[in-house]
Amino acid sequence: MHTRRTLLKNTFFAAGAAAFVQQARAQAPAVATVQTAVLNIGYEERGPRDGFPVILLHGFPDDVRVWDEVAPPLVKAGYRVLAPYVRGHGLTRFRDGQMKGAEQAAIGQDVIDFADALNIRQFAITGYDWGARAMNVAAALYPERIRAGVFIGGYNIQDVFAPAQPAAPEAEYASWYQWYLNMERGRLTLMNNRRAFCKLLWKQWSPTWNFTDETFNRTAPSFDNPDFVDAVIHSYKHRHGNAPGDPRYDAMERRLALRPKITSPAIVLHGADDGIAKPPADNPGERAMFPNLVARRVVTGAGHFLPRQRPDAVSDALLELLATK
Repeated sequence: MHTRRTLLKNTFFAAGAAAFVQQARAQAPAVATVQTAVLNIGYEERGPRDGFPVILLHGFPDDVRVWDEVAPPLVKAGYRVLAPYVRGHGLTRFRDGQMKGAEQAAIGQDVIDFADALNIRQFAITGYDWGARAMNVAAALYPERIRAGVFIGGYNIQDVFAPAQPAAPEAEYASWYQWYLNMERGRLTLMNNRRAFCKLLWKQWSPTWNFTDETFNRTAPSFDNPDFVDAVIHSYKHRHGNAPGDPRYDAMERRLALRPKITSPAIVLHGADDGIAKPPADNPGERAMFPNLVARRVVTGAGHFLPRQRPDAVSDALLELLATK
C-alpha cells in the first residue's frame, strides 16, 4: 500500500518528468515541409506555435544547424522559431518544371512565400550570407511583413543590370570563389568535390573559427541536395551578368536595382574577422540604407559564420529588437 509520502513523491516526480518532456519538445526541432509555387521547403521549427514567429535564414555553404545555439534563448523567451533550408540545400527541393536558379529576388520571395504557406502575416527575421540577401530583399519589398530584423553583413541588395566594377585587389582576391564558380572548371569541382570545396570556404571565411570535422559533417549532407550545384552556380553567375534570371522575378529585380532602403527596425552585425571583407568600424553609407537602425555592431571573436561563432550576439540582438514595441 502506498503511503501518503510515497504518493506525494511519485506525483512530484511525475510532474517533473512531464515538465522535462514539455521543455525537451520546446527545444528540439520539429522537421516539416511546406509547398510554394516554386519549392517544397523543408524547415525546422522550435518553440510554441502561438509564439511570435522568428525566421532564421542560413547561407551558402551551410544549413539550419547554424542556428542550433541561436534558437534556444528565443524559444525560452516564448518565440516560435522557424529555420528553412534555402534553395538547393538540405530538405528543400524545386518543384517539377521550375528553373533551378537562386538570384536575389528569388530567395527573397521565398521568404514571403514560406511565411504565406504557414499563414504568418508578420515576423522577425535574421540571416547571413544568402540568408542576409534574402532578408534584405524581403524587408525592402515587403516592409509591412517584417517587424524587425538582425542583418548580418549589412545591406547587400544589388543592381544586377549595372555592369559590376572591379573592387580593390584585396577584395577581388577574397572573392576568388565567385569567379571560379563562373567557370566550367568551378562547376565541375562543385559537382565532384563539393564537400572539400565547401570546407575550404568555411576555413577561409572564418579564419579564427576552429571548427571540428564533426561540426562540418553534421551540415555537409545538405550539400548533397540534387539541386545544390544548379542553384549555387546560377546564383554566382547571375549576380555577375553571366546567366539570365527567372522571368517570374524580372519586375522584382527592376525594383531592387533602385536599391530601396530597409525601413524595419534593424540591428546590423558584422564579424570582425570576416575573411571575405573585414568590416570598417563605421559605414555611413550602410547606415543610410537603414533609416530605423537601432545599432550597428562589429562582433569580436567571429568571422563570416557569425551565428556559429557568436550565437549570443545574434539571439541577444533579436531579443533586444523584439522587446521594443
